[in-house]
Amino acid sequence: MKKQIITLALMLQGMLGLSAQDRPNIVFVLTDDQSYELLGCTSNTIVQTPNIDQLASEGILFTNAHVTSAICTPSRVSMLLGQYERKHGVNFNSGTSISDKGWEGSYPMIMRANGYYTGWVGKNHAPIGKGGYDSGVMEKSFDYWYAGHGHLGFYPKDRHAIFNDAIAFTQPEIINEGVNEFLDPNERKLKGALHFLENRPMDKPFMLSINFNLPHGASTSTMKLKPTDDAIYRTLYRDIDIPLPPNYIARADIKMPKLPADLLHAEDRQDGYNYVDTPAAKKERYIREMEAMTGMDRLVGNLRKKLKDLKIDKNTVIIFTSDHGLFGGEQGLGGKSLCYEKTTHVPIIVFDPKARRKARGLRSDALVQTIDIAPTMLSMAGIKIPDTFQGKDITNLIKGKKEAVRNYVYTENLWSTHFGNPRCESVQDQQWKYIRYYKNNNFSARKEIKYAKELGMNVNEMLYKMHDPEIAIYRDYIDSPLNGEMPVYEELYDLKNDPFELHNLVAEKKNATILDNLKKQWKIEIKNARGEGKPEVYRYTNDLYPDGEH
Repeated sequence: MKKQIITLALMLQGMLGLSAQDRPNIVFVLTDDQSYELLGCTSNTIVQTPNIDQLASEGILFTNAHVTSAICTPSRVSMLLGQYERKHGVNFNSGTSISDKGWEGSYPMIMRANGYYTGWVGKNHAPIGKGGYDSGVMEKSFDYWYAGHGHLGFYPKDRHAIFNDAIAFTQPEIINEGVNEFLDPNERKLKGALHFLENRPMDKPFMLSINFNLPHGASTSTMKLKPTDDAIYRTLYRDIDIPLPPNYIARADIKMPKLPADLLHAEDRQDGYNYVDTPAAKKERYIREMEAMTGMDRLVGNLRKKLKDLKIDKNTVIIFTSDHGLFGGEQGLGGKSLCYEKTTHVPIIVFDPKARRKARGLRSDALVQTIDIAPTMLSMAGIKIPDTFQGKDITNLIKGKKEAVRNYVYTENLWSTHFGNPRCESVQDQQWKYIRYYKNNNFSARKEIKYAKELGMNVNEMLYKMHDPEIAIYRDYIDSPLNGEMPVYEELYDLKNDPFELHNLVAEKKNATILDNLKKQWKIEIKNARGEGKPEVYRYTNDLYPDGEH
């Protein structure tokens, strides 16, 4: 009888999917504002990223991967929920946070509910629950939490008390301490970290999300080259001639703006991106970005060594990507939130230690997106992918198969505010990209700053606080193109022959068929991105939470 029960149990286990021992551990590493070319494996000949490069050489590098929204919060929410922003409805200007019901459909919650021990280390920039960052929902959603909401700065202890017990002072090293404590029961205990259990259970697979706030401009701007900082952050790259980006244009040299002045209000750009205006300031910031990349690369090397020392490396998948790219003065542009390659194109690297030899060291130009990461992790873990996910399972591509998961990539920008960025959407295939823009009626940030100062008001209160009427504006941003709003400006680029998107070919008659096809595909893609039903969100404005941290 006992033998029959054991046999039946094994049969059921096989029917239900992977056994606990076979289910892989998964580590998801997410950088912030990292453009595609900021790695050695993506052809940068200056930056030193040997550990990430090795990860790519032993796994697969997706060379044609894109985000869905090129700005922090919506991009990160999209990865958590496997959804386009038009579906989940959360951005800095949306006046919303993810509801409890919406959050239940996130990859961390699903994996935890299916037996994974979960951890979150570093940065959180997704408002979850009633009250958003102040709700406490994120902290309670993981078995291990060692993170801060919003920006960390290069010296996280200056902003978040949770990190005060760390030995290190700089961001990559503080995050590394949290990673080590999550993985290793013998590691030094961090007093600030929140533990559901004292130690990671050895009989359960784990899912660890590592979230950097680097090489983000807000963090690299706070680097002080302190004598106590590691040499990486003081001297590296400072003894070589740093080139300016391809197609860099200093502000004083701009003769023809990339976009019409009434569409992109460049004069209202956030001050934090003004370093792109001069070559000297741009070079200094680029050095800092590369220093940050090398620091994060060292963490990846330490991570792999720790996994090997603990003898769990052969069953731990590592996924690496960025939330979006960042303009560094290319064509005179600074910041993000547009649909150009510089901001939407990111590296995705997946290392599966159990992959066959033929699936190692691959470079795939398949069209994939960061919303594909959540369903892919669930697939690897043997967990059913929920219907709410809009991303694709790319495990077959990781295994070296060639079948395309999509023929078109759709990206969008709904963060159109007083900082000057226009609403836009794009559709692209392997060669061509079509971008459409809508009228920019937003009030000027410069004027808001002027009047705030005249009235003795806090400028940040004026610029960043969200109020209820803005919810309606954002929702109309989502709905208007679906209800027939026409673009006021369009672009067409031949990415194969013009990878820097210098030459807008939309008016050339010989491209009429290509343009018409992409316009038809835009209509399909935007409807798919919107999906069905209302966004699973809560109201999250200063009218409801006047004293909240937004």
